[in-house]
Amino acid sequence: MKKVLLLFIALYAFASSYNEQMLNTIKSKNNNKSDFSFVVMGDNRDGDYVLKKIIHSINRDEDIKFILNNGDLVPDGYKKEFKNYLKIIKTSKKPILSIIGNHELPWYDGETNYEKTFGKTYFSFVYKNSYFIILDDSYEKSILKKQETWLVNELKKSKNYTNRFVFMHVPLYDPRKGEYKKGHSLKSYKDAKKLNKIFDKYGVNMLFTSHIHSYFRGKWHKTPYIITGGAGAPLKKHGFYHYIKVIVHGNNVKYKVIKISAKPLGFIDEAIQSTKDTLNLN
Repeated sequence: MKKVLLLFIALYAFASSYNEQMLNTIKSKNNNKSDFSFVVMGDNRDGDYVLKKIIHSINRDEDIKFILNNGDLVPDGYKKEFKNYLKIIKTSKKPILSIIGNHELPWYDGETNYEKTFGKTYFSFVYKNSYFIILDDSYEKSILKKQETWLVNELKKSKNYTNRFVFMHVPLYDPRKGEYKKGHSLKSYKDAKKLNKIFDKYGVNMLFTSHIHSYFRGKWHKTPYIITGGAGAPLKKHGFYHYIKVIVHGNNVKYKVIKISAKPLGFIDEAIQSTKDTLNLN
């Protein structure tokens, strides 16, 4: 009987996607304690050495329960690139959920390689008092109507929880262009405004985006946002390598920017916490 059970577990692990396996691990750690921490990062493609340093830093932080990598995991979406990425993230002691970005779409078959490796391109999960909603805007224009309907239903369910966190790779707007301006952001300005109204209506606690290889924080109307794109991709002007540590104490949520030195592993200053860039949101 024991052998049969082990065989069933092995077959399930083989058949399920990597994100599904990570979600099962996360759910298994969902104990009765209300306080927890998780990490958000994005845009690690073309920067394996930075990604390795980030994982090395997070592995040493016992408070962190899991990681969300917010897209542009690989340079061009090819199978060999996903294999390389998996090899790196499997060194993590914390479960990593990998979100689809525009660089996960090779020119010849869209999101197929991503789906074969990681499964669904948009999904949700619950951890303690918080609701996590992961969107797919990898085609950069907007999200499909079917996904929009799903999003609204998920946000309705999320009202039963203390915190609502939403993740999408491409931001609604480009803060470098000015307030509510289009740039390296969703190509449909109309749809960006529509999504913004949906997030405002349901009181999203934080919208995490990436795509711009830098760090920004602010509010789009009523919705607070963080753009985190410093996990390894070539940096934009004033950008720096970093990840975000999110610390949840009930309805009190803190967001800490953890800067990562560009120097090779082994240097004392490999991870520097920036207390200046700490957000305290109630």
